[in-house]
Amino acid sequence: MAQSVKQWLKYNLANTQIRLVLILTFSVFLIILAVSLTSYYTSKSVMQEELSELQLQMLQLNMNVIDESIRESDQAAIQVALNDHVYKFLTSEVQGSYSNVSQAYQFLTTLISNSKYIKSIYIHDLERDSFLAIPQGYSSSKKNFADSEWTSVESEFGDKTMVIKKREVPEGAGGKGSDVTLFRKIAIQGKFKGIVAVNLKDEELFAKLNPPVMNNLNRTRYIIDKQNAFLYSHSNYKFNEGALSEALAELEQEEGDATLQTRELLVNQLVSPVTGWRYVSIVEQDSLLAKSKRVATAVLLVSIAALALGAATIFYMNKAAFRPVRRLKQLFSLHDRKASEADGIDLEKLTGELLTNHAHLSQLVRETMTEASSKLLNDIYLGHISGKRDLEEKWSRYFGGWTDAPLTVAVLSIDRYDQWSRTFTGGDHSLLKFALANIAAELFDPEWRIACADFGKDKTALLLQPRSEGLSAGKRLEESLEVVSRLLKFSVSAGISSPHADVTRLKQAMLEAENALTYRLYKGCGQVIPFSEVSGHEVREPREPNRNEATLEQLTGLIESGDMEGAVEAVERMTGNIESEYGYPSEAVAFLQEAAGRIDQLRPAGGNASRDSYDWFGTLPMDEIRGELSAKVTELVQRFRKQAESKDFVMCHRMIEYMKQHLGEPIGIPEISESIGISSSLASQLFKQETGETIYNYLTKLRMDRAGELLLKSDDRISDIAQMVGYQHENSFIRSFRKFKDITPGKYREMMRTRLDAALE
Repeated sequence: MAQSVKQWLKYNLANTQIRLVLILTFSVFLIILAVSLTSYYTSKSVMQEELSELQLQMLQLNMNVIDESIRESDQAAIQVALNDHVYKFLTSEVQGSYSNVSQAYQFLTTLISNSKYIKSIYIHDLERDSFLAIPQGYSSSKKNFADSEWTSVESEFGDKTMVIKKREVPEGAGGKGSDVTLFRKIAIQGKFKGIVAVNLKDEELFAKLNPPVMNNLNRTRYIIDKQNAFLYSHSNYKFNEGALSEALAELEQEEGDATLQTRELLVNQLVSPVTGWRYVSIVEQDSLLAKSKRVATAVLLVSIAALALGAATIFYMNKAAFRPVRRLKQLFSLHDRKASEADGIDLEKLTGELLTNHAHLSQLVRETMTEASSKLLNDIYLGHISGKRDLEEKWSRYFGGWTDAPLTVAVLSIDRYDQWSRTFTGGDHSLLKFALANIAAELFDPEWRIACADFGKDKTALLLQPRSEGLSAGKRLEESLEVVSRLLKFSVSAGISSPHADVTRLKQAMLEAENALTYRLYKGCGQVIPFSEVSGHEVREPREPNRNEATLEQLTGLIESGDMEGAVEAVERMTGNIESEYGYPSEAVAFLQEAAGRIDQLRPAGGNASRDSYDWFGTLPMDEIRGELSAKVTELVQRFRKQAESKDFVMCHRMIEYMKQHLGEPIGIPEISESIGISSSLASQLFKQETGETIYNYLTKLRMDRAGELLLKSDDRISDIAQMVGYQHENSFIRSFRKFKDITPGKYREMMRTRLDAALE
């Protein structure tokens, strides 16, 4: 028996095919076995990473929603602190004046009705221990005010101006107070005079925080304040009390595993920069990891099945496939046979490798051709193609399957690009533009040949060629824009060129499509605008040359004077003039961008002027640009009005005027404070209070702005310009300029002059 088994093994191992089957069977068995042993830990790590990222994103979204609500409520508290009637309430000798209390009450009522988060507002006079509240009204002492225990928060402010916390509302005041209250300090002439308490509606504040059920995972979410009190919790399962205490102890780390009562948990948390609250997410991984365990077990069973299959294959080969060979060997009694030579298995291996390499190379060529065709369109658009011959050679190489039929270029642009770019994260931008191009390609195929190219920021280009006559690119493009709006939830406009039979005119076709797209300013968003509709546009002569420039100058004066009605009317008149004159959209948008920049320069808080170039104005229709400008004007007029009423602001304005008049002199804080007759410390305090900037930073910004003008408008040396703006040493000037402008003076001069030359061309 043993001899027979030995001979059987010797015979099988001598056969090339059986050796191959044995090697493959054991190799597959070992590989699958290794996969089964590692799949659980690998899948656990991957799932934890993906789940952790998702939980952090959801926590971030929730935190942003609540922080924005808190900021909105804090702005309401600031309005209360700055209100004239509240000022009178805190400073008047006759505090309970019916006229002042009723007007203050009306103001508080308006604030509450305009906010969906505010439940009630209290104002507490620290010196007289009295209250003005809505809906309770005026109370002369704590004894008459049911909800007064919170006044001890006075000791918690310190250097802070705002405190937000959970508190216990006393019995009898529950309908007026709330569990979460925002407290803001009221300071008058630097003295702590009172406290504004804004009671928030918990149900509105946390309304959007219930997470969706996902993959039937057991999840718990907490919001914990600085005193480790629970402000909010939501869960689709429950811990017992002991497990909950252990869970809280695990929250010292930002994220990671925790094991509680045989449960495997994933813990994530974020801390709000606004409130200091901790946003905590705990996900039970048992059900998720159970699937991984089942997968590992299944893979192990597959490895055993593979081993059994190999054994069955060898048995079959011995029993059936090699029966004629064994019979021949028995007939010829080949007891002393030589080792068999190669029987074709090497040829099969070589053939398999060749076929695999061919498939890989074919896929690589297909992907490369798509990328190369897109790059060719970008090179044409950017003017990187050196000549007609070069273009024709690359066209025949990358677009060999295209015919001599006319070519049409469509340029697609995302409407309201600034809002879109802030709505979606940077990582999603390229993905969404890729989806936009894919939708267009799917709808144009198979009646059209199509190639796509990303032209940067809001633009995507389509090169179209009909496969048969009589096809309309505009109609199909309108359908594409409708599908994009429905599926991707954002609006897109498009400009279409005229058909061109000559490939060397592709650059002209792109310019035509871009030119047509600019008429979105007058026609509105979500439109398909053919070049043929706007190619005959003639500019109307303005009734008064430079009328818009004069209106812009008038607008800046109205803003600085605090004339709200006149400033808004000037915006309406300026944009109305542009629409009535129906000028070239590119020139109109350039003027509107300049107008927005000029308005931003008027911001009284030194150093806070926007550096936005307003390129995204080109993705808006005229009525929305008008709205943007009106909003900016309204905000600035309100700020100028408020500051103009402040004596401290007048003193700050005198200091600013002194800085501007002596910009080229080596002045400092002592000279500036002496110019208005107060001490340096008081001048610094007033300036910081009114502008939000230090005197030094404001002076440096004025110097850098003046230096920027000199660099652009003059050819003076940098060392001379440094002397003109009050710097004795060129190196100190360069360091300060780079800190404020993020660029050296020389590079700034080169960049700005290049932009100016391009705009003139």
